[in-house]
Amino acid sequence: MSDSLREPWLRGIAFNPAAPSDVLVRLLDRAGGEAGLLMCEGRDLPDAVVDAIVRHPAVVIRRAFARNQYVDSAQLAPLATDPSGIVRGWLAGGSRRYTRRVRPLTDDVLVTLLTAQDGGEDGKVSAHEIVAELMSSRQLPLSFFRSLAGSAHPGLRVPATWRWESLTPAQRAALLDDPEPAVRAAAQDRNWALDPDRVEARLPSFGSRNAWVFGGCALSPALVEQGFAEGVVRSMARNRHTPAYAVARLAHHPEAAVRELVAARPDLGPDLVAQLSQDPVEDVRTHARLHAFPRTWAEYEVIDRVVGHGPDCVCPISEPFTGSLVEPDVGPSADWFAACAVSGEAVLRRVAASWPGLSPELVATLAQDDDEEVRIRLACHHPLAPPRLLLEVFVTRPAHRPHLRDLPAFPRTGWAHLIDHPDPEVRALAAADPALAAPPVQDPDDSVCRAAAGNPSLPPEVLEELLADPRTAEGAAANPSLPVPRMHALIDHCLKAPATPPAVAGPREGSRI
Repeated sequence: MSDSLREPWLRGIAFNPAAPSDVLVRLLDRAGGEAGLLMCEGRDLPDAVVDAIVRHPAVVIRRAFARNQYVDSAQLAPLATDPSGIVRGWLAGGSRRYTRRVRPLTDDVLVTLLTAQDGGEDGKVSAHEIVAELMSSRQLPLSFFRSLAGSAHPGLRVPATWRWESLTPAQRAALLDDPEPAVRAAAQDRNWALDPDRVEARLPSFGSRNAWVFGGCALSPALVEQGFAEGVVRSMARNRHTPAYAVARLAHHPEAAVRELVAARPDLGPDLVAQLSQDPVEDVRTHARLHAFPRTWAEYEVIDRVVGHGPDCVCPISEPFTGSLVEPDVGPSADWFAACAVSGEAVLRRVAASWPGLSPELVATLAQDDDEEVRIRLACHHPLAPPRLLLEVFVTRPAHRPHLRDLPAFPRTGWAHLIDHPDPEVRALAAADPALAAPPVQDPDDSVCRAAAGNPSLPPEVLEELLADPRTAEGAAANPSLPVPRMHALIDHCLKAPATPPAVAGPREGSRI
């Protein structure tokens, strides 16, 4: 057996779905090199392996596991108090790769990270830096911040203010009158954006970065006039705090994009709706025509996340439309989404397809929708989207492939008819289909060869041949039909060979850790 095949064998075994715990634990040995680190970060793992990882003496092992998005987040809990601040920081920072949907950390992990008094025994990072990583990681759901507002721990009521406008008016009032000075100060600091006079006073300090103020803060008459003078009218057209008289002016703006934004607002009176319904620009008329649906800002936000994004939109998928900034407890109802699903407007059907709570009956209907974007959004967002639809979108829309692959319902069979597809990424999935009579282990593309070598329909004698071929060795080692004694034998050979030092992955872009 050639030592040049050492790394492909180890990587294959690390991701073999049939590898038992005793096999996977052996890869945590330093001699396992990069394969062990990739395994810790990149796949679901049995409980026994997780237990071995969180107790492992090597920081690099625990650090890699801290970024795992495949295990239950509760299994990461011991890392929140890891002796190494680097491990805690990587846990707070989340996955290194961009994923549309980020699995939130459990409340107890979040509380531990937010209330830590230090950044770990190694002194590599501070508790403040770890919290900063957490805040940018998308691992904190808005529901968590809302739950903190009533916490008995003052140190947790302060973080509740960080998502100020997601709190109910009653929660904001309670924090502004909190018995703890630090909580009151934090609340008052966050509340400035809702006070037009304080916004006006603070505006100069933002310099050229002040456009966001006109898009999300309460505006005084002087700021309204400044906004028109400086040309930040698009921001004001989206701002829920823009006074009604200013909205009426914006509805007559010569720029169609501004009138389109105004037409989408849920607070328009009937006169403005009628006016914009006759606008010479179709996009403006369309938004005015939809006006009967978004009657609250929560509903407006749902539609705004969908309109104009296009079939290849890969925007983050956050909590299922509960992010109202004004009415957090009055989000769109199930009946509202159901009404969108049967609307004659494709935009509204796309909105419905993006909601994971839609009924099975409506899912079945939208899966046959004539609008491609409706079908794409259903495939990417709804857990009941039929496998044939996931397959269709995977084949026709490459932009969505990384997300679709991670979905639990993504089909692993039914691909055999695509074995001659011109796209090697499609052929690779077809090559792994267990129903395939003859997996194409000699395909011109290496990724297809690896996938074919992992096909569980291959007999043992063929697997042995593939293990000796550099193009197929990794796939064969990942084949679930590979006998467990053979896995151990391969590891025995590999761990005796000199280990290649594992590459140390760098921090996420923009990361401080």
